[in-house]
Amino acid sequence: MKHEEAVVPEPSGSGLDARLGRRLAELRTAHGWSLGELAERSGLSKSTLSRAERAETSPTAALLNRLCGVYGRTMSQLLSEVEAAPAPVLRAADQQVWEDRAAGFVRRSVSPPHGGLRGELVEGRLAAGADLSYDRPPVPGLEQHLWVLDGTLAVTADGTEHRLDAGDCLRMRVWGPTRFRCPGPARARYVLAVVRP
Repeated sequence: MKHEEAVVPEPSGSGLDARLGRRLAELRTAHGWSLGELAERSGLSKSTLSRAERAETSPTAALLNRLCGVYGRTMSQLLSEVEAAPAPVLRAADQQVWEDRAAGFVRRSVSPPHGGLRGELVEGRLAAGADLSYDRPPVPGLEQHLWVLDGTLAVTADGTEHRLDAGDCLRMRVWGPTRFRCPGPARARYVLAVVRP
């Protein structure tokens, strides 16, 4: 079977999407995969992968989750890899904010980025009516503690839905699909503590 040459495309966008696209292309190239091979491994189309690597579109949370699974990284790790050298303190104004507008999801990386640490804190916000599904965790066996700060959140893991209100906390180890849904009427805001196995 003839393999396509792994080429790192030059992203067309600027800012975070461009840096993220560049990093995704670097990861694919480091593995020696063509877009076709990555498409087979991730279940995503070659055109979707190409657009993400070229920063022609802002990747969705579901797309990044799939790629994180293929590359064995959490989303925070991936996002931290496109930032400057890690510092022990990360001021609120400098925390990385990433948005999936189509899904109504905003994600803030609260912890100072560091690839060598196993734990991290993430703030999530889901708009009323938002429904976000992941077909698998980025790292199998990922431990998560989800603490709802405002609103109501319905979280499905291992086939069981948990309805969480402000102040409630859910602890789970993620092996399969998960779903985060904000039934409304207001948005949901939560803190997610993620610990790699």
